[in-house]
Amino acid sequence: MKPFTLNLKGKLIEINRPQVMGILNVTPDSFYQGSQSFGEYEATRRAATLIEEGADMIDIGGYSSRPGASPVPVEEELRRVRMGVEAIRRVSGDIPVSVDTFRSEVARKAVEEWGADIVNDISGGSLDQEMFATVASMKVPYILMHMRGTPQTMQNLTGYTDVTAEVAAELSRPLEILRRMGVADIIIDPGFGFAKNIGQNYELMANLRHLRHMLGCPILTGISRKSMITRLCGIEPEKALAGTVALNTAAILSGTAIIRVHDVAEAVQTVKVTQALMEAASGTQDEF
Repeated sequence: MKPFTLNLKGKLIEINRPQVMGILNVTPDSFYQGSQSFGEYEATRRAATLIEEGADMIDIGGYSSRPGASPVPVEEELRRVRMGVEAIRRVSGDIPVSVDTFRSEVARKAVEEWGADIVNDISGGSLDQEMFATVASMKVPYILMHMRGTPQTMQNLTGYTDVTAEVAAELSRPLEILRRMGVADIIIDPGFGFAKNIGQNYELMANLRHLRHMLGCPILTGISRKSMITRLCGIEPEKALAGTVALNTAAILSGTAIIRVHDVAEAVQTVKVTQALMEAASGTQDEF
């Protein structure tokens, strides 16, 4: 991966290896029960576990984005996210915290009042017209994800001729707007599983390096225990760790900057082993 920097509230950090982003869901309906921490004690305990296992950053979400997920009132999302961010901050005041929300109100409170550092927007700004201005005014890193429609409708919007080219084109427009607004640190999430079928997900993964070159931004890969693994293998999310490791390895070999995962200890091993392999290959004629 190409090294880059992130400005976290005035603190500049240099990223020169793939980062492991641990998932902390403060929702009762996440597709993977192992990531649910629906209470103050549970959230604090999971945050401590993620950090102990080696997470570089933690992503906190109060609104399940699984296909067909029920809408969550903004007041309830605010309550959940505040509980989650404050739980992380009780354990660590330093670990970067990303807030997974498409609502600008939630993003602003999470950053300005509760201690989050990064905004992770599954809608790429399409579900809240104030999101880009909010991120620009707070001067925080922004994760721009590709999705069509909403979590309730996205799986009916999978019509692509060339999924990689069309995802790049659909991300390039908001990317240019964000840059014009002065958002300096933008990370691209291709949106695996969001308005893509299984074949399209694998085509996008195979072309991840090309997508990174087309958009010129660091890439976040979020495939942990998702349906592109479970449906392909005919298994439940609880049995999808091996498939997750395989796809995260492929993503790292393609230059991804961040892997977003439920299983941090295994992801840390994946990063170390894959990096060692790439470093060994760099001294030979073999290239990944």
